[in-house]
Order: sequence, then C-alpha cells, then structure tokens
Amino acid sequence: MNYYEAIFKRKSFHFFIGGEPTTEEDLKLVNNFIKEVKPLYDDIKTEIIVVPEKETTCHRGADYCVLFYSETKGEYLRNIGYIGEQIDLYLNSIGLGALWFGIGKPKEVRNNGLEYVIMLAFKRMPVNNFRKDMFKSKRKLLEEIWSGESIDDVSNIVRFAPSACNTQPWYVENKNNELFIYRYKKPGKRGIMPINQVMYYNRIDIGIFLFILETCLTNKNIVFERTLMNDESTAEIEKTLVAVYKI
Repeated sequence: MNYYEAIFKRKSFHFFIGGEPTTEEDLKLVNNFIKEVKPLYDDIKTEIIVVPEKETTCHRGADYCVLFYSETKGEYLRNIGYIGEQIDLYLNSIGLGALWFGIGKPKEVRNNGLEYVIMLAFKRMPVNNFRKDMFKSKRKLLEEIWSGESIDDVSNIVRFAPSACNTQPWYVENKNNELFIYRYKKPGKRGIMPINQVMYYNRIDIGIFLFILETCLTNKNIVFERTLMNDESTAEIEKTLVAVYKI
C-alpha cells in the first residue's frame, strides 16, 4: 500500500452522487485491510466494523460506514485519527470515495464495552471524481502551519491532511532537525461549533496529521524518532505540544 501516492488522489466526498454499487469484493478488501492497520498506541483497545450506511444517521448516499470504537483512555482520539487515516487513504487507493463523518451516529454507541468515536462513510466512485490536482484544494499556506526550515515533499504536502470542518489544527516548528508538533488554535478565531466538540474532533485531526507526516517522512527515506506527549489542555490554548520528531 503506497500511502504517499494516495494522499494526492484523496478527496472528501461530502455527497456520493453518481457512484457505483460497492461490491462484495470491495467489502472483503476493506475488512482484510482493517486487520492490518497499525495503531499509534498499542495499549488502547479498539474495534473497527463495517456496517451499511442505513444503520447509521449518515445519509450522504454512501453504501457503507466504517465505525470506530475505542477505550476512552489516554490519547484515544489521536489514536483513532491515526488508524482511521490509514483506512481513508486505502479506500481512496482502490476507488472507494470516503468521508470522515463526525456528526454521524450508529445504532450501537457501544460495542464489546468500547465507546463509539467516529465513522468513515464510503462508496465506489468513478475514477474521474477523485482529486486531479491536490494543490487546488483550499488549505492554509505553508507559513501558517510551519516555521523553520522546510523539508521538500514533506512540509508542503502535510498541509493537505484532512480535518474536521477544515480547521487544520496543527503547527510544526523545525528546530535543528527536531519537528515540534502542536495542536494549534488561532487566537480569537471561533466558529459555530462548541469548544468541547472542537477539541474532540481536533484531537482526532492530530492523529490524522501525524500519520500523514510520517508517511511523507518515510517517502523521503527520513528516519525519525518519535516522542508523543499527552494533550491535557482543557482550555482554548493557542499551542499545545503533542509530539516531537527527531530526524
């Protein structure tokens, strides 16, 4: 699985219009891939299942939804984002359009003692519906998310990591080949979403971002040593350090 190539093709399908039926072979591939995903934290129990969209409150024209369940301890939201982005990129790589659907709910909010976290909706979509030029999509400028020396094929690509409501809540400081990763909240900027929901989804977003960052570093054959920090912030702090990568 070439995650790096999938980044350029990946697109969020907010509505699945003009798609094709998702096949049994598609489902088999997805369920087999789910068994191979790598967590960010080995000690957090998770369960991932695929159900028909009609068994959820997602009504976007998808065929199925990937449901993520987890123990609610430590950085479980970051862990789900890290795991889920692997699946998101895989779905796109085999022609299944996908959507991180934060506001959706499944019939069962608990599964084997684990709590529901978030879902990914998907359906087979025509090839020409996927992204053709990633750089035309709306993202923050490089200087808004990165300081210090930039890294070719890394700095400008990580900008395109998906995030809830396109908030892009990350900031990277490159200091002497150490990348300090922050969960970032622009001072004074506030949308219509309550702060507790913003922090919930932004913690998932950070997991997504870390996987995209690591994919870009690996593509450049850059060896890294990762140190993860606990995100214990409960207020609207501008920058919360979540990880450091020595490269």
